[in-house]
Amino acid sequence: MIAVHVKDAIRSTMNLSDMVFRGYLGDLEDADLMRRPGKGCNHLAWQIGHLVVAEIMMLGGMFPEFKTELPEGFEEAHHKDKVDCDDASKFNTLAEYLELMTKVRANTLAALEAMDESKLDDPAPEQMRAFCPTVGDMMILIGTHPMMHAGQVVPVRRECGKPVMF
Repeated sequence: MIAVHVKDAIRSTMNLSDMVFRGYLGDLEDADLMRRPGKGCNHLAWQIGHLVVAEIMMLGGMFPEFKTELPEGFEEAHHKDKVDCDDASKFNTLAEYLELMTKVRANTLAALEAMDESKLDDPAPEQMRAFCPTVGDMMILIGTHPMMHAGQVVPVRRECGKPVMF
């Protein structure tokens, strides 16, 4: 019988989520990132940036030593008050987003690797406790957050004539 450790399950969840989300993005063009999956939805560039900023914020609240520094103006461009901005020059290229996602996730995985599993039971940062009571809950949220947005990429892919991925 194989014993699965909690950190291994969280890491596996993060890897699966990344694989799906990156799979959906992989063959899109930079211009496609400015498409919105439906009326009232945020365009893909904003969503990707939101994922990057949110992961940094969540991880930094628990492990500030693993915080990724963002390019100047990145966080502001992806703030919730900018969801209506359709100026592509205010956003990044797909390659830049993927590079940032890689750096941020590497820091998250490094934090996961460095922590003792008993830390997963510690209380989450105060502002997140109502939603995620423990550090373990927060790490699972970080791992699954891209999957929460993955479904919004699918309508854009279909509109662009891209193949079904999964």
